[in-house]
Amino acid sequence: MLAARLHGPKDIRTETIPAPSDPAPGEALIRVTAVGICGSDLHTWRDGHIGGAAPDAPLILGHEFAAVIEALGEPARDGTGEPLRIGQRVAVDPAQPCGRCELCEAGHPNLCPDHAFTGVWPTQGALCERMLVPAATCFPVPDTIDDEQTALLEPLGVALHAVDLGHVRVGHSAAVIGAGSIGLLIAQVLRQAGADPILITDRVPGRLTLAERFGARAIGLDKDPVATIHRVTRGRGVDVAFEAAWSDESAIRQATDALRPGGRLVVVGIAGDDRLLFHHATARRKGLTIAMCRRMKHTYPRAIALAEADRVDLAALVSHRFPLAETGEALATAAGYTDDVVKVMVRVGS
Repeated sequence: MLAARLHGPKDIRTETIPAPSDPAPGEALIRVTAVGICGSDLHTWRDGHIGGAAPDAPLILGHEFAAVIEALGEPARDGTGEPLRIGQRVAVDPAQPCGRCELCEAGHPNLCPDHAFTGVWPTQGALCERMLVPAATCFPVPDTIDDEQTALLEPLGVALHAVDLGHVRVGHSAAVIGAGSIGLLIAQVLRQAGADPILITDRVPGRLTLAERFGARAIGLDKDPVATIHRVTRGRGVDVAFEAAWSDESAIRQATDALRPGGRLVVVGIAGDDRLLFHHATARRKGLTIAMCRRMKHTYPRAIALAEADRVDLAALVSHRFPLAETGEALATAAGYTDDVVKVMVRVGS
């Protein structure tokens, strides 16, 4: 079968590799249909590692994906405990927690210290034609949610978890720093949660246009975002801010400066240099609460319900599409921030 494998920084090769074996009990053999390119994929592609996870052999990236069940190792139950069926279309949770540790038993599988994660070394990812996954990571989707939208249920889950961490209440004001796919999904979830106003910043004009379409007030980086946020909130600052860019110093500074005293910062982005820098005096004098968003937890049923009810617009996020053989171009396009790129999707197979 074909797979796009990373051999080193920016070195993606589409190669023929052995097809997966038959599924063991509790496993599903799936045919991948669509894979979204995520910012964390870009970290590994660009730098050859992410958060200390450095491959020492070719790695298949990709953890936002849709698939079809081709074979099952019985018993095989999905993420809600229902039996899986061959031919079902599914979204797949890339996280594979141990299920036995203190954090898993406390309901925090996203914090499991002994987990595997699809597309992060040493676990191979979804930019391939077929793969084996635990049946319990599969969540069937209705036909009203197409393959690309199904792949976007994973970042929607991250957005849901981030807003949960923000403790958002109806009427809270919110700022989102970064209008990539995660930031735009956070804005949509904030609207569903009743936040108002929702302000979002970015440097890509097309992303800001989408943000306005989703009910947020868009602020270009040339407009002094912090001053604009304080003007809109009459000098008070926002109740909650979401950093959804690269967690560099400028993005964190925007978020902390935009917050009111006693506000809450949710850090969603991943810093390329693995450092989180902010002005201690700002955070201390304001008495800010800082929450770190580690992927997501227990969000797939909620994400599917929101998408099925058309309460979020997933299709509008897909700006570029590439076949599997052009995965290198897909990654370069996503990393280039040109041509109003938002979400790059890799279509696998026909």
